[in-house]
Amino acid sequence: MIKKIILLIYFTGCFAVFAQEKMYIHKADDITLGVSLSAINSFSLNSGKDTLFINSANVVSKLSVSDIDSISFGEDSDTIQIHYADNSVSIINPLAFENVSVGVIGATVTINSTSEVKGINYKVSGTTSDGMLKIYSSSKFNLLMDGVNITNSSGPAINIQSNKQASVVLIDGTTNSLTDGTSYADTCLSESGATENQNAAFYSKGALSFSGTGSLTINGLGGDKHGIYSKDDVTIGDATIIVSSANKDGIHPKDVFTVTSGTINISSTGDAIDAGSVAITGGTITTTTSTEGSNGISSSSTADILNAEINITVSGDQAKGLKSDSSMTLGSGNITINTSGGVVLETSGSGYDPSYCTAIKCDTTITINGATIKIKSTGKSGKGISSDGDIIINDGNIDITASGSGATYKDSSGVTDTYHSTCIGADGNMTILGGTIITTSSGAAGRGITSDGTLTIGSTESSPNINITTTGSSVYISGSGDNAEYDEAKTISCDGAITINNGIVTVSSADDGIKSDTTITINGGSVTISKAVEGIEAKFITINSGTINVAASDDGINSTMGNGSETNDGSCIYINGGTIGISVTAGDGLDSNGNMAMTGGTVIINGPNSNPEVAFDYNGTFNISGGFLIASGPNSGNMIQATSTTSSQYTVKATTSQALSSSSLFNIQDGSGISLVTFKPTRNAYYFIFSSSDLKSGSSYNIYTGGSSTGTNNNGLYTGGTYSGGTLKKSFSISNKVTSVSF
Repeated sequence: MIKKIILLIYFTGCFAVFAQEKMYIHKADDITLGVSLSAINSFSLNSGKDTLFINSANVVSKLSVSDIDSISFGEDSDTIQIHYADNSVSIINPLAFENVSVGVIGATVTINSTSEVKGINYKVSGTTSDGMLKIYSSSKFNLLMDGVNITNSSGPAINIQSNKQASVVLIDGTTNSLTDGTSYADTCLSESGATENQNAAFYSKGALSFSGTGSLTINGLGGDKHGIYSKDDVTIGDATIIVSSANKDGIHPKDVFTVTSGTINISSTGDAIDAGSVAITGGTITTTTSTEGSNGISSSSTADILNAEINITVSGDQAKGLKSDSSMTLGSGNITINTSGGVVLETSGSGYDPSYCTAIKCDTTITINGATIKIKSTGKSGKGISSDGDIIINDGNIDITASGSGATYKDSSGVTDTYHSTCIGADGNMTILGGTIITTSSGAAGRGITSDGTLTIGSTESSPNINITTTGSSVYISGSGDNAEYDEAKTISCDGAITINNGIVTVSSADDGIKSDTTITINGGSVTISKAVEGIEAKFITINSGTINVAASDDGINSTMGNGSETNDGSCIYINGGTIGISVTAGDGLDSNGNMAMTGGTVIINGPNSNPEVAFDYNGTFNISGGFLIASGPNSGNMIQATSTTSSQYTVKATTSQALSSSSLFNIQDGSGISLVTFKPTRNAYYFIFSSSDLKSGSSYNIYTGGSSTGTNNNGLYTGGTYSGGTLKKSFSISNKVTSVSF
């Protein structure tokens, strides 16, 4: 019988070599071995005729004759086929005599390859409820997943112990799944006895590259194990990857995580994606994490995201949606992040250091170059976009809603401090050159935009659209009465200089509108503060151009050193141009604890409802040398101020003992009947302060009230058109820098 087998092999091989390239030996254990006919030197049997020796390429292998079912001949192939059938496996290994061995124990398959054949394919299919695929390879290889479902009750489903890249191809139209055990064997030993890592349902020492239009589902059940892990890179293109569960990270590349296309859905206990660095240029990624400190996409280096659809949900305390330990760049694409986790107070010194749940967090610089970002934060003191360094927004659409409330805590020095929600915050500088930004903060002491450094908005070439709203109440800190200290909700607040060069800035604030601890400079654009306590506040405020409209319950524009002194504290408001409209209900329109200087522009002030507040108030001087000023206010007696007598431009201070109704016009004409000012106050007024370069020393003027105007009303000031029908109340002449008139 054996002799006949050998003769058949010999003669068939002689003929087959002309048409076929390989002889396939089909064994009884469902393993097929391929041997190249051109490499066969000889066949032989041992003396007992029970062992077949095959000399292939001068390497002798032996097979038990009783294990051979049949022999066939076929074409050469570089694809090893592995098919799982529950507790058994069938193998076709055309490279069996070319340094690729496939061992099978039950449904556990171990591949050892030292072959020089390039691009070997391992094609896996079928289902097993207790198996594994383990690969050792000295060269790069391809893993073709053709509808395979592997469950391993005591370890990873796929365990690649090779430093070489594995290109994983999810064959078109197939669904594949990998499930690891709830507990792993204590140790994993190589054939040499060395300890091996195996900390994921899909584990690889080398880089993993996923492609193909099939799908792969990872059911990560192992305690403290990842879904997919690589000690190198993970790259995804086209493929659909679903990590339905992972008790640690969903996908964990130690180095670079790259996505060019495809669909990724991850639900994990740890980070959904945790990588050395992140480079996403396409695809759709959806992640959900729910435990404390678990992040959506986390990078220990840089993170660059472009042209992708990102959807992240994090609900754990101090969790982060997008996190980068180095720089982060967000290009065009859509990013949606929902956070609901709260703050964690970590023990520090004599108190605590708060750690926040944040949608986008970066340790250095965040640059936004066209991304559409929508963030909803509902957790206590939740943050929208936060950087320990700078934030640069060149373009994009940003919509952030934060509703979490603030509260007090003891800092590391034991001093009572507060934490609060912030929509966009930078520990460094912030630059907003373009795009549309909308933020809404409704929690107690919530913030819109904050910067520990400077804030620059717009440029001569770029014009952002910014709309910031805060509605939250204040948080009590300490003290009582006038000495009580609170943390209030603020819309735009910076420690450093604020510079607005261009753009549209719209603010509605529960407390301060735009506040800097140093300077505010407006060089252009449009600034509208529709609601605030203090409208614009800094030590030094300079307005060179632009359109500014402020509605405030306290001071409209306030310069102060913060000491509350009634003496000149050295602060100043400089108005060199622009159009400024101010309406206040209880404070001063323009209020400087130091000086004011006006060289140009138009200032319109509708003063408060009642005394002792006034249209404008200064502790030093208010010198006007150019521009147009009209202001009205209540009956505040000797508190009423006009511009300083050291001014080079003339001013009229007109008062009345009976208030002019807010439905009536106030008009001043020169001797030729030309109107210099037509003004309708927002509320009943007892005085008007008017200054213009049209006022000339020695000239005569007339005050009219009532009547009508065909001009355009801007904050009460009529421009263009014709005034008529008024009642002459007073005629006067200019003789001093400030001329006081009663009418």
